[in-house]
Amino acid sequence: MIQPSEIREHMEVVGSDGGHVGRVDHVMGEEIELAKMDMAAGLKHHMIPLSWVDHVEEDKVCLNMTKDAAKDAWREKH
Repeated sequence: MIQPSEIREHMEVVGSDGGHVGRVDHVMGEEIELAKMDMAAGLKHHMIPLSWVDHVEEDKVCLNMTKDAAKDAWREKH
């Protein structure tokens, strides 16, 4: 299981297909909040669960689903 401490601010989040999903703003509990100042995020904060993380590389958070699947299922922060 991925430890939240492995995930740092500004890391790129990519799908299993290598597609850009967003950038980490910060980790809140069991979720990653993506930065809203990212064109891929539509300039809105989105939340993705830590359970979607497959592994963490040096500067990337790699998900266990494609970019499109992640964007279809992420939750918009209100």
